[in-house]
Amino acid sequence: MKQTRAAVIGSGFGGLTLAVRLQAAGIQTTVIEKRDKPGGRAYVTEDKGYTFDGGPTIITAPPSLEEVFAAAGRDMSDYITLLPVLPFYRLYWEDGYSFDYSNDLEATTSQIADKSPGDVDGYMKFLDYAEEVFNEGYTKLAATPFLNFWSMIEVSPQLIRLQSYRSVYSIISKFIKDDHLRQVFSFHPLLVGGNPYTSSSIYTLIHYLERNWGVFFVKGGTGALVAALAKLLEELGGEIRLDSPVERIHTSGGRVTGVTTADGWHGDFDAVASNADVVHTYDALLGDNTDARREAARLKRKRFSMSLFVAYFGVKRRHTQIAHHDILFGPRYKAHLDEIFNGPDVSDDFSLYLHAPTLTDPSVAPEGCEAFYVLSPVPHLGNAHVDWSEEGPRYRDKILDYLEKRYLPNLQADIETVHIITPDHFQNTLNSHLGSAFSLEPILTQSAWFRVHNRDKKIGGLYFAGAGTHPGAGVPGVVNSAKATAGLMIGDLLGESG
Repeated sequence: MKQTRAAVIGSGFGGLTLAVRLQAAGIQTTVIEKRDKPGGRAYVTEDKGYTFDGGPTIITAPPSLEEVFAAAGRDMSDYITLLPVLPFYRLYWEDGYSFDYSNDLEATTSQIADKSPGDVDGYMKFLDYAEEVFNEGYTKLAATPFLNFWSMIEVSPQLIRLQSYRSVYSIISKFIKDDHLRQVFSFHPLLVGGNPYTSSSIYTLIHYLERNWGVFFVKGGTGALVAALAKLLEELGGEIRLDSPVERIHTSGGRVTGVTTADGWHGDFDAVASNADVVHTYDALLGDNTDARREAARLKRKRFSMSLFVAYFGVKRRHTQIAHHDILFGPRYKAHLDEIFNGPDVSDDFSLYLHAPTLTDPSVAPEGCEAFYVLSPVPHLGNAHVDWSEEGPRYRDKILDYLEKRYLPNLQADIETVHIITPDHFQNTLNSHLGSAFSLEPILTQSAWFRVHNRDKKIGGLYFAGAGTHPGAGVPGVVNSAKATAGLMIGDLLGESG
């Protein structure tokens, strides 16, 4: 009997975890990847003994990953080692204030009491709220596909009761009065491409998710997790085709039939799942399909998340005065966020995320040295028309100078290697619409049923996994999207529950 075959386009965490689940269920699965190695946004660059993770560096919700290995009859601990990170984040302001953010309740409330005693009680009430949002929004819904409007209506009473129509910052302000502390507990939407002032308060669940399970780093770098998933897939009999940009998803009779790549390779498939950008999939890969053209036009009218500027650099000394994950707030908060999400220019000031993995895992840099990346949220290419070939080096130097003056003494003299990625990289290399780093912006009217569905409603055999589909961006988000999509595909192709 002919074996059921599926293609997964793109090898980010969503694509790889989906492929593992499909292959483990008995569906012969081929991952088709544009670049020379898997990873997507988690692509790894190595230079002069330094290992630089391209994108996701914050690993949360380990059970979502453990489930993937378990679906294949494996134990994740046999493939990777998760190293706990404490504090989760250290947050700094230009006025000298700092806050160590962790799941140590006593340490957290002690810092709150030192800053604003009246906010301790408010924080405890917020914690109860975040737990309830987590139970409703993550435990019940994160891996549940929303395929029709009625599935959204069914959960609407709970979402309304939790005031999901309010923003994260608005909800935080209801519980906490101090300006610094409001920023401490509202920055999380930025990690999944959202503005704290416009993202649904459902995203406060991230606070409880981190408290519940912790924050981790993969020993050897996030790329070690990519390698483990790729290894697992191939052990199960799956295939990964590298250096193979997909040129066309073919359709006939209202459903997908196969995939052709730029080098002329063609495969016939019973189903195709895209881990690629959702607009790129409909617009470029399915452009000869009338329904796809219509969907691409509809999506282009949506709001997309900001882009990112990232500088990766290795230095010939250790810096132990900082933390593994550092949030460096600039002089403005709301006004700066408005500029990041709306443009029309790149701000003269910035807020930064500084990643210093060597503090947890010295193996990612030569002995006595430090590997860093620094990330600055910037407007996507539709909101700010910037020539990044010229602006990129200038912006890099400005950020490195800022870090040297405030956080990393003698930085620029110690740098042994540095390279950057700009919004152009997201648009041209990762095929992201407008250079958006997180696909659709996570506002309420672009979440759950309002997001791209895990299974297309008109083109048979077409599925999605990744940041653009439900539940959204972030490692737990894309891994749960893959779980939801795998359940649909296994059910549709094999008549089994996933």
